[in-house]
Amino acid sequence: MSETVSLDFDLKSPIERVWHALTDAAMLSKWTFFDTDDFRPVVGHRFHFRNKPESGWTQVVDCEVLEVDEPHRLSYTWVIVALQHNSTVTWTLTAADAGATRLHLEQSGFDPARKQEIGGAKYGWTAQLGQLQNLLSPQ
Repeated sequence: MSETVSLDFDLKSPIERVWHALTDAAMLSKWTFFDTDDFRPVVGHRFHFRNKPESGWTQVVDCEVLEVDEPHRLSYTWVIVALQHNSTVTWTLTAADAGATRLHLEQSGFDPARKQEIGGAKYGWTAQLGQLQNLLSPQ
């Protein structure tokens, strides 16, 4: 049995804008702790997230796109070979009132015995999604 991190965020941006932030490599690099220059929202496409030097974490995350249902659902693998970690990240977007978007994140496949990884994922995703909210906020 595996553990899942599940988080919900309400963003004051239209679903198309949130989708773009989740699927454009340049945008991903602005709000995540990672850089990516090879992401494409195409099922079967393999890509990498690499940490930014200021994050203090030097690992590479190997990923493969599993599902694309624009602009509602995106799923990809999340594999950190050095840590023997293999999970799946799934984003679900729902249009809300007044041009807002409900964003649901699930990262599944955590080893229940590795509580530190689960806590780290919750903390990391919460911080990154705060950055996303700031990026998408009207200027």
